[in-house]
Amino acid sequence: MSEQNDKQAQFEEFFKIAHPISVNVLPLEVTTLPDYDEFEELMPHAFKLAGQFSSIDTAALRALKLSDNQSDTLIAFLNAQAQKIDWMLSYFLEQQDDPKYRHQAVNFGGGGMVVKHTSELDIGSFAELKLFLPTEHSAVYCHGEVIACEPKEDEYHIAYLFSRIRESDKELLVRATLHLQTQQLRARHQANNKDT
Repeated sequence: MSEQNDKQAQFEEFFKIAHPISVNVLPLEVTTLPDYDEFEELMPHAFKLAGQFSSIDTAALRALKLSDNQSDTLIAFLNAQAQKIDWMLSYFLEQQDDPKYRHQAVNFGGGGMVVKHTSELDIGSFAELKLFLPTEHSAVYCHGEVIACEPKEDEYHIAYLFSRIRESDKELLVRATLHLQTQQLRARHQANNKDT
């Protein structure tokens, strides 16, 4: 299998959902990406915090579900506190969104995304990517490689393979696609029920 086919297979490995999200794309003038440790050093602090908050919430909720002596009141209180933190975190992450580099994703998933651009990009070029996920009160910082560039009317659809991404952020993207798919299916079901 050629290297390009291998990258395409990695890109297709995860389910992608057609849903517009805001993404910052900053082209990187490099021929190779930094190693994983250097990548984490480059990551803005707000994105590091977002990942830590997400993993703490997941671990805490698992522990609560395993407890036999749970109190619905305690769980409701903790969920309310978590929601407040999510809103604050969303505000801080929004400050990372630079209008100068803002684009819109056509679809995204755990392995990559397709983004609208006004000009074509070279296959094999790299970019710093910041994906903003308001439905998850979070955002993802990663590095991507251009693996496809297709003209679409007066724009280009650029496919980015996530080449440097934390495992926790990949999981966050997978959860986001599943949540959005559930919302879309629910909305479709409600629309069909109104028609009958």
